[in-house]
Amino acid sequence: MTVFPDVPGAWHGRSGFRLMPTDPFHEAPAGARVVLGAAGHLACVTYTWQHPDDGPQDGMLTVGATEENTRLTALWADSWHQQPAPLVMHGTPGPHGIDVEGEYAEGWIWRIAVDAGEPGTLRIRMDNDIPSGRYRVMEAALTPG
Repeated sequence: MTVFPDVPGAWHGRSGFRLMPTDPFHEAPAGARVVLGAAGHLACVTYTWQHPDDGPQDGMLTVGATEENTRLTALWADSWHQQPAPLVMHGTPGPHGIDVEGEYAEGWIWRIAVDAGEPGTLRIRMDNDIPSGRYRVMEAALTPG
């Protein structure tokens, strides 16, 4: 069983970004590349997006599963959100992707989901859990190519 079944390769499309939950989403071009390694037991997702003021950004999420494929460990960094130190994340594999989370400050949790459940579409979602609640920060819908 691989971490990301049937989605290796290049992806392109659009993403939405907002800093605060009351901000509107800023839509811009986005892309990703998924590379499988170690016989499919590791996946590396590199992605690009655009900040409305700071311009082009990029990030990397490397994910591996436990021997039983019941838990995930991930390492994530992003040129705008999470830098210079990467964030260690943990989560669960699903039938079409992954969900991981990591605490970046006491009581503040960053969540990333990568989902390939819709044929021909790769979705990358990032949520921020803050003391007042969870909100979507980024969402990309990408197609092969």
